[in-house]
Amino acid sequence: MADALFVVLRKIALSLGEEVLEKIGKEVVQVAPIMTDFEHSMKQIEGELSILQAFIGQVSAQRVSDKVFDAWLDQVRDVAHEVEDIIDEHAYLTAQVVDTGSFFKRKFHQIKNFAAWQRLHSQISRVEARIQRLVEMRDRYGISVGELDRRNNLQLANQFSLSDSAYLTDNTEIVGNVDEIGRLTQWLLEEKQDRSLIAILGMGGLGKTTIASCVYKNKQMRTHFDCHAWVTVSQTYQIEELLREIVIQLIDPRANMASGFMTMSHKRLVEVIKTYLLDKKYFIVLDDIWDKDAWLFLNYAFVKNNYGSKVLITTRRKDVSSLAVDNYIIELKTLQSAESWELFCKKAFRASKDNICPENLRSLAEKIVAKCQGLPLAIATVGSTLSYRELDEQEWTFFYNQLSWQLAHNPELNWISSVLNMSLHELPCYLRSCFLYCSLYPEDYKIRRKRISMLWIAEGLVEERGDGATMEEVARNYLAELTRRSLLQVTERNAYGRARTFLMHDLVREVTSITAKREKFGIAYGGAGTAQVSNEACRLSIQRGALTLNSLGSSRLRSFIVFDTEVPCPWIHDILSRFRLLRVLCLRFVNIEQVPGVVTELYNLRYIDFSYTKVKMIPASFRKLVNLQVLDLRFTYVEELPLEITLLTNLRHLHVFVFHGFQQRSLNWLSATKIHGNICNLKNLQALQIVSANKDLVSQLGNLKFMRSLAIMEVRQSYIGELWNSLTKMPNLSRLVISACDMEEILDLKNLKPLPGLKFFQLSGKLETGVLPLIFYNFDKLTWLKIDWSGLKKDPISSLSHMLNLVDLRLNGTYCGEQLAFRAGWFPKLSYLQLSNMDNLNWIEIEDGTMMCLNQLELFGLGNLKVVPDGIKYIRTLHQMYLTDMPKEFLGSLQGNENPIVQHIHNIHIFESSDSEAVNNFCFVPYLSIVFMWGFEVETIWPDKDEFSDINCLHTPQSTGAHLALDSR
Repeated sequence: MADALFVVLRKIALSLGEEVLEKIGKEVVQVAPIMTDFEHSMKQIEGELSILQAFIGQVSAQRVSDKVFDAWLDQVRDVAHEVEDIIDEHAYLTAQVVDTGSFFKRKFHQIKNFAAWQRLHSQISRVEARIQRLVEMRDRYGISVGELDRRNNLQLANQFSLSDSAYLTDNTEIVGNVDEIGRLTQWLLEEKQDRSLIAILGMGGLGKTTIASCVYKNKQMRTHFDCHAWVTVSQTYQIEELLREIVIQLIDPRANMASGFMTMSHKRLVEVIKTYLLDKKYFIVLDDIWDKDAWLFLNYAFVKNNYGSKVLITTRRKDVSSLAVDNYIIELKTLQSAESWELFCKKAFRASKDNICPENLRSLAEKIVAKCQGLPLAIATVGSTLSYRELDEQEWTFFYNQLSWQLAHNPELNWISSVLNMSLHELPCYLRSCFLYCSLYPEDYKIRRKRISMLWIAEGLVEERGDGATMEEVARNYLAELTRRSLLQVTERNAYGRARTFLMHDLVREVTSITAKREKFGIAYGGAGTAQVSNEACRLSIQRGALTLNSLGSSRLRSFIVFDTEVPCPWIHDILSRFRLLRVLCLRFVNIEQVPGVVTELYNLRYIDFSYTKVKMIPASFRKLVNLQVLDLRFTYVEELPLEITLLTNLRHLHVFVFHGFQQRSLNWLSATKIHGNICNLKNLQALQIVSANKDLVSQLGNLKFMRSLAIMEVRQSYIGELWNSLTKMPNLSRLVISACDMEEILDLKNLKPLPGLKFFQLSGKLETGVLPLIFYNFDKLTWLKIDWSGLKKDPISSLSHMLNLVDLRLNGTYCGEQLAFRAGWFPKLSYLQLSNMDNLNWIEIEDGTMMCLNQLELFGLGNLKVVPDGIKYIRTLHQMYLTDMPKEFLGSLQGNENPIVQHIHNIHIFESSDSEAVNNFCFVPYLSIVFMWGFEVETIWPDKDEFSDINCLHTPQSTGAHLALDSR
């Protein structure tokens, strides 16, 4: 290879002159051996990285409080990071070479960057030497990395598990969970012959053990059952020890000694327990179960004798709780605000009469309680710690400001971090990194499924399983697993029940952030404490106070996420020049008007988010970003994309459109983006929104076989045939938005092939003949449907009634007639219904037995609807009703004789769209959702007011001045 390279370069140099030949000749002598061996070296170093990562993932979950081992492991992590740097630097240099044009130019570029290639070669040698030194260091200091002493680890795990209730020794001190304790007691005492398995589920620190202990010690239980036993299982249980502990508690100790049970095998122990329990009504608690296997072993010992015996398990994992039959599961939640305050005062001010908080400390105490977010363990432990301190405002302020440090270093608060960290240590390696990534978000941040999945994939944290599943589906499985382990809480679901947003408890985020920082995984900078960020951090999120950073020059950075919207453009431009190995760049809401020039030199970028910025143009130099997977340009000013975008063959998600403002009777409130060139090369594309239709593009779409989500606007009737032909070639298409070019364009959808996999569908534009086409009868899987301005002359409800899976239905300007009828048995799963802008509608008939799951009803601009539909009284599940621009007669009937029709509805909100301030501030929720909300991809199109609480344009509806006539009945 080296000789061939020399010959090629010599030929080039001959045409340039002898001086150039002499210079190149000298450099080739040096570079040729490096280039020859480099490919082999890179393969070796990549293999080394995979082994290092597997090793770190394995031992990180095993070791607790071993300072020598931790220091050594920290060095191993550092080597792993250095190896990753080498691999990414290699990708960076290779991309530069590829981007240089012709073959000859590429070879010159290799010579030009000779120093960089040589430096990389030296780095590989240094890493190999460091790995060898680590091996020697392990032997020198006797560091054990083999199997741990399981007995000691078991005792430690048991100690942590018991800490879940260590703060409560007296049942009179229990606060909250009254209903849960009552329900649990009822289940345990009910007369039922079958042996019952009951589960208490919840994250660490919620008081699962405390509640189980409360009922276990209840005198009724002592008399109701013949015998009792309590064993703590923990993460590192040994089945023989568990069985022996059960024998000790059930059977007379003297009999145990005589029978030699201490030397029995687990099979013999099972037989002993079964024989003893055969004719008894027993109550056994298995505390802190982490996997199903533990129950599978113990299940054989707990005989099913039809005496009404009970087994109670506590667990953090949903899959373990599913072992309980007949839905005997109690899922604990965090305490309410009043309960949290009561528990804190009991602990922090126990020396004072009636546990009253002094007025000078009340504000601080409330902040501390709020920080604990209803977690009983944290509230009680922090309260107990503060009870020994002076009731001094300055001391309490210092404690509050240093709470993160206290959690990591204060022995009095070790219980909190230990209990919460047990779930982190138990995670497999592939989940652990993903969970650590979640700690980069601000507190109380709603983590969106699609966004976090794309970030994980861009970072290389999601494995390719090779079973036909996409990495997005694997990432979704990761999130489900983190939820089942009670590490993330689902806060919102989409139309067909899939989790849409997640929340990480703030204290879980705190302890996880400490781990992420210690392991150099990533840092969440909050503008307080230190003005310096470690140069060894691999990921950085800036939540506030960006300009207070004095040092930020990590060449190791892979993710750079900015939540601070106040940063100036020059700062952004300057800072990005230091991150040459960056994979993730998120500048959402940042005040920039153009793409920083250095971005197109970041060859390793996989994820770019410029959404909600003032960026107007994407430069042609984006063609260099050959690794790019996600480009998010929603709510920018980018109206067209350059031809070069079609060269990004690794692109998986392309989101881009311009928002023009609110136009009630228009299809052009958003501007579709024009894409130049042939999109056939984008074969990995899974999501594309919102693209402007043209004759060539609609035919090219058929080449995108992996497409799952498509929004296309400015569609003309002449495009429909070719467009639909392309759609039928997308076997995975499940979300589709089609919008006509204007309000007058008539779309003919007759004789089109079905799209059997479609789940979300929005159609905007007039339909020929004013009747729903037959194709609507083939949408059997549809869960979400919106039809805009179709000009139908026939009641569409009967034509849609066969859609048994429909959960969300929105009809906006859809129907020109006067009456709509909902018959009994129709729409059995419908949860959300919008009816808007149908000027002639004066009567809505709702039969008893229709829409029996409806939760929210929105009526907007139905100017001729004078009375409340009487059938609403039949829909007992209806909890929310939004009324916008409705006639005075209609609103008056709510207070008149027809009021009983809606008395079961908890919240009725009344708005006027003439409130321009509300509309302009993006806070007029019903107005937005009825007229403009694209239910498909809601989580990716519209901003979440909880994401950025300091953004002026996002407020709650109440703050707009909109009239709220009836609320919380």
